[in-house]
Amino acid sequence: MTDAPGPEPGPEPEPGPEPGPDLGRGVLHPARAAELISVERLAPAPAVARFVEYYWLVRWDLHGLPPYEQKVLAHPNVHLVFEAPRARVYGVDRSLFVRRLEGAGHVLGVKFRPGAFRPFAGRPVVSLADRSVPAAEFFGPEVDRRNAGILGEPAAALADGFLLPRLPAPDPVAEEVAVMVERITAGTDLRRVDELARELGVTVRRLQRLFAEYVGVSPKWVLRRARLHEAAERAGSGGELDLAALAAELGYADQAHLTRDFTAAVGVPPARYAAAG
Repeated sequence: MTDAPGPEPGPEPEPGPEPGPDLGRGVLHPARAAELISVERLAPAPAVARFVEYYWLVRWDLHGLPPYEQKVLAHPNVHLVFEAPRARVYGVDRSLFVRRLEGAGHVLGVKFRPGAFRPFAGRPVVSLADRSVPAAEFFGPEVDRRNAGILGEPAAALADGFLLPRLPAPDPVAEEVAVMVERITAGTDLRRVDELARELGVTVRRLQRLFAEYVGVSPKWVLRRARLHEAAERAGSGGELDLAALAAELGYADQAHLTRDFTAAVGVPPARYAAAG
């Protein structure tokens, strides 16, 4: 596999497998992916939930099939991923995740709340942007000793058992930042960083510092990615795609601006993405 975390499920934690082909916002060509992989979202223990949105467990079996590359538009979250041969921590990838799957296997991911990995990291999370590092750098050698076992069942209990004794003290600033990110990702009505700063009652400079320190990407990136998630979901919905109307709805200057932004992130124009199904 490539050095990228597995497909990200959607935002609501559920204690079991998602019904149907919905693999969550950000997973490109989800209907095709659902034919080859399965995703479960697992709720963490209440104490862990202060730091973790959910655990995600991805399984695949491609025996007799060619390797498959799953592409994902990343969210503003850090992940701890238990996988062979060793556990890794993935910062926010500002480009496009590409996970190459072959044979059969599974990985277990821990999706930290935006900003919540900062107390574990002990340093600005921007240092992890576009990178993955061995998880032992943050959790010590025990994380690799537990890596093989934690991929067994029940996954959520094993992940809770690893994280519970390692939880840092609550960080009020991290929780403040999580609320800021949630305000952006809850919809697409915000267009500019200065609008967000005014609404939150902070300066643009403070907002930028907080996001670099706790999220690992700029508030502008999070705003842009929220719009691209919506555009990709609409383009892949199978319905008629009115690019001019979608561009206006998402606050782009025009259809050409949306097409450039989408192509830079996804690799193909929205009309071509929609046609691919």
